Amino acid sequence: MHELSVVFEVIKTVERVVLENQLSEVEAIVLQVGEISTMIPKYLEECFPAAIDGTRFEKTKLEIEIVTAIGHCRDCGLTFKIVENQGNCPSCVKKNWDLVSGKEFLIKEIVAY
Repeated sequence: MHELSVVFEVIKTVERVVLENQLSEVEAIVLQVGEISTMIPKYLEECFPAAIDGTRFEKTKLEIEIVTAIGHCRDCGLTFKIVENQGNCPSCVKKNWDLVSGKEFLIKEIVAY
């Protein structure tokens, strides 16, 4: 489960931001996770308590926003939801597309004061 090591890296990054900006409390960390990224949101949520245990972030909440996988068909130009359409363009039924979104993994927001 690589999510645990990733969550530890997220906490290190947040710690750095907290120190650089002289923040005292972090209410929430908001992550954006692409629908077809290698990160599994459920596992991230399960790993989070272990990553914050014994740290200044013990009361911090984790929020995860799922970014829909969107493709742009090279053949007909349609933009469509990849997962919903099993990777096939719903217009021309081909799998010849460029990824627009859906593989993201990033810290979108740190809610702190």
